[in-house]
Amino acid sequence: MASNSTLSLAFLILSVILMQVVSTDAGGIAIYWGQNGNEGTLAQTCATNKYAFVNIAFLPTFGNGQKPIINLAGHCDPNSNGCTRLSSDIKSCQAKGIKLMLSIGGGAGSYSLTSTNDAQQVATYLWNNFLGGQSSSRPLGDAVLDGIDFDIEGGTTQHWDELARYLSGYSKQGKKVYLTAAPQCPFPDAWMGGALKTGLFDYVWVQFYNNPPCQYSSGNTANLVKAWNQWTSIPATKIFLGLPAAPNAAGSGFIPVADLTSKVLPVIKRSAKYGGVMLWSKYYDDRTGYSSSIKSSV
Repeated sequence: MASNSTLSLAFLILSVILMQVVSTDAGGIAIYWGQNGNEGTLAQTCATNKYAFVNIAFLPTFGNGQKPIINLAGHCDPNSNGCTRLSSDIKSCQAKGIKLMLSIGGGAGSYSLTSTNDAQQVATYLWNNFLGGQSSSRPLGDAVLDGIDFDIEGGTTQHWDELARYLSGYSKQGKKVYLTAAPQCPFPDAWMGGALKTGLFDYVWVQFYNNPPCQYSSGNTANLVKAWNQWTSIPATKIFLGLPAAPNAAGSGFIPVADLTSKVLPVIKRSAKYGGVMLWSKYYDDRTGYSSSIKSSV
């Protein structure tokens, strides 16, 4: 018969294993930051310990021979190199284990890719100016972001798959380049459907808002769940439920906390590809405390 000490040790080991299993299955919250000067600094955003991912939004101008331009609204002025001071914020976030992406595109931008060569040039620019490459004019300073978020809502349906391949190729030079995307919930996505078939995307936070045919509506989860099941079929590592953090953060699609935690999350969390929840945006989350209210259920 085993001694008490042996049983205690076995119980302790089992407890640790169970804790690890639970923690790896838990979802994370991704947040978009950068489009409102009244949402706090990047360092403050990470210091809340609410978010596992922060998408720095946006680089809305690039491709088609244009000079790429970053726009962080009221946070800093890139024309005077004012955004380079974010470098220390980025590093403090990463020290907490938070992954930071540069989000390219957005709902209102001037961007498109006109050719394979254009895609390669944009990838080279992103690598040298925001990732592990070298440039004398890095808009966010010397900090190296974790990856690129594709929030493509216009411009062209072509060459995004090539941009993804070129960016992914830089992972061979050391630090992994994460690729994420924020498609609309109608499946497949009108702009990035092809790119998302490449299997190169790590995290896909689908926008289940501003799209009534595939979003939640007062007690009815059917449309959302149907779309969710389509999205979990793509070759991506994890799929996230993208939501507005406040009723006025989007035209439609807000889910009250009680409905999300009791009706929606229990269903979609059954998927092995469930990754968590994405919120638009830090500014609105500050107003409602939405992430704090859902964090224990995500």
